[in-house]
Amino acid sequence: MNISNRIIVTPLGAGQDVGRSCILITIGNRNIMLDCGMHMGYQDERKFPDFSYITSDGNITDIIDCVIISHFHLDHCGALSYLTEHLGYHGPIYMTHPTKAIAPILLEDMRKHLVEYEEEAKYFTSSAIRDCMKKVTAVNLHEVVTVKDDIELKAYYAGHVLGAAMFYIKVGNDSVVYTGDFSMTPDRHLGAAWIDKCRPTLLITESTYATTIRDSKRCRERDFLKNVHECIDRGGKVLIPIFALGRAQELCILIDTYWDRMGLKVPVYFAAGLTEKANSYYKMFITWTNQKVRQTFVQRNMFDFKHIKPFDKTYMHNPGPMVVFATPGMLHAGLSLNIFKKWAPDEKNMLIVPGYCVSGTVGNKVLSGSKKIEAEPNKFIDVKMSVEYLSFSAHADGKGIIQLIKNCEPQNVLLVHGEEEKMKFLRAKIMQEFNINCYMPANGETVEIETANIHTFNMSTKLVKEILDDQSNNLGNGKRLVHGAFLLKNGSSNLNAMSVKDTFKELDIQRHTLRFTCTVEIKESSTIQKTKTKLFDMLENNLPIFKNKLTMSDGSISLASILVTVEDGMDNNKKKIVISWANEDEPLGNHVLEMLQNMSKSD
Repeated sequence: MNISNRIIVTPLGAGQDVGRSCILITIGNRNIMLDCGMHMGYQDERKFPDFSYITSDGNITDIIDCVIISHFHLDHCGALSYLTEHLGYHGPIYMTHPTKAIAPILLEDMRKHLVEYEEEAKYFTSSAIRDCMKKVTAVNLHEVVTVKDDIELKAYYAGHVLGAAMFYIKVGNDSVVYTGDFSMTPDRHLGAAWIDKCRPTLLITESTYATTIRDSKRCRERDFLKNVHECIDRGGKVLIPIFALGRAQELCILIDTYWDRMGLKVPVYFAAGLTEKANSYYKMFITWTNQKVRQTFVQRNMFDFKHIKPFDKTYMHNPGPMVVFATPGMLHAGLSLNIFKKWAPDEKNMLIVPGYCVSGTVGNKVLSGSKKIEAEPNKFIDVKMSVEYLSFSAHADGKGIIQLIKNCEPQNVLLVHGEEEKMKFLRAKIMQEFNINCYMPANGETVEIETANIHTFNMSTKLVKEILDDQSNNLGNGKRLVHGAFLLKNGSSNLNAMSVKDTFKELDIQRHTLRFTCTVEIKESSTIQKTKTKLFDMLENNLPIFKNKLTMSDGSISLASILVTVEDGMDNNKKKIVISWANEDEPLGNHVLEMLQNMSKSD
């Protein structure tokens, strides 16, 4: 049986970077791809993971045993149709049911944004997206899925967005937990991530907010509503760039509730054609939301917003205050960028960025303090509107990552999906607090993690009962000597522990027994029978646990395979003791021999 004693990890994306998550792991001689995303900050080949690492050696399906997608965000699934329809991967792909339902909607929305880039658009046709999703197998939370006989997968609730999952992967004796993106804090519509104490060999965790310890959610919500209210009071317009699913629903619930409570009449719009579809999926997968949403769902669906209306592009030119949620969330393309261009030069207006913006996007440049931004070649935007960054991003902060490590107790940790300097800080903290190895490879860098080469085997309850019932193998201190054999049948990867008798029967071969014989001379003038009785009493007193198994016949004393006989010695004052035993009882045989030798010395 070939059992690997190392796990190999190579980030093809998201190594010391946020974007295009794609982690290749080798575990137990199986190659598994974790996520297959795109980088939102690039329009060239850097948009994709570095697939050259796996495409240079031939058929990609022969190399990758399966692909796992953690959730529907494009930086985790955006390159999946490219992998299947352009690179030709046709092996198994796994994701949760909500992810399978929602991912094609976001991929289709991205395709519409890419039509202006003719070279890229050919990789993202509607038919390619449909054909890709046909290859996907959806899994339930806590369902154990077996892939190719020896890979076990199990999904755990990750919070973050609807359908997001952490995956436990086991091959042989080694296991990996991959978090994808997760949140340890419940919010207005989703619960907190949860995983049991599975003690994986390796935990691969996101580290987007590695050095951040966030303030309370209540404080952030209060600041958000205060900023929005102050801006509309002065006649300004508020632009909130978001992605169509996830934080969008969270902030819409917050605004809708506040508008209701305050009796506000200022229009609030959601600028995304995906809204109706998105909310329908939230209703469909209501069991993935938090307890409060599920309990109130029958009386009132929290996703049927009373004060938020669909947005029309012409509204951006309307006078007067308004609040607009617009996609995408990083201002890198689409309607949110167009509205930003229109509203940025007016100091009455406000931009509130509620989530992470990767390097290279307009959102990132604005948050860095740039007042003149080149959104298109030779076209600059004067940024006079006020800019606020209030993180409602559903990523675990540093405290949450530490909590996850405490929960699942990994042997090793590897950081991905984060910035290098922040990862260094978190790595040092993890190594100090938990005294375990922590890695943070860059894209294309390979980490090899040595693992304990432990062999597991199956043992029948029949054999366990035989061992417990047989006191002759009791070594004391709770230890038992087990006689048997390990049997590995052709075509099976399972090692079976069997009794010696059953092993020979299974193999249909004759058993040969090896016996050891020793002679000890003692000073004893009584008859052979009296000497034998004396020896029997000594063994019975010194081996009380074998009292019921110790027998004496006319010829010898026997215990298991041990035979003790008494003969006359060289003179009348001595007796010759002959002891023999089979190899399976060697420890017990040696112990009896030692007692006889001590008896001889005392004489």
